[in-house]
Amino acid sequence: MTSSPSAVPALMTAAVGSETLSLRRAIKADLPLILQLLADDQLGSTRERADDPGPYELAFDAIDSDPAHLLVVGELGGDVVATFQLSFIPGLSRKGSWRAQIEGVRVAKKLRGQGTGALMMQWAIKHARESGCSIVQLTTDKSRPPAHRFYERLGFVSSHEGMKLTL
Repeated sequence: MTSSPSAVPALMTAAVGSETLSLRRAIKADLPLILQLLADDQLGSTRERADDPGPYELAFDAIDSDPAHLLVVGELGGDVVATFQLSFIPGLSRKGSWRAQIEGVRVAKKLRGQGTGALMMQWAIKHARESGCSIVQLTTDKSRPPAHRFYERLGFVSSHEGMKLTL
């Protein structure tokens, strides 16, 4: 496994303002920064607990070792400023097609509304298409209307009522 972010090849680079956004596969050293991003919103602040990294490290190892999952970070000016997870799921419906599931999308507060999230999602959609997926899906909490508008601008439609059962 790669231990230095600079040694991880970029998945995509794009201009964001006067700087360059670089998407790359996350490495374990990124985990504290990813946790900060996950905890830095109204929902994450109540459910993420970076003071106990053990469960997050186990989850990172499971994601990192499974080729059906990709944990991505976005770097701008050498700082990790964004993250998301892209998972590939086989299915029998839709003529046995694959679907891509996007989870844990976060962009640092100071960069929201500046195009970072859109660039990330455009890359994820393109990668899903190139990987043979027929659909990209995600869930977004009902308490996040700005996120709903963001995904709608990217072409996502609220076609299903999602349900979850906390265990």
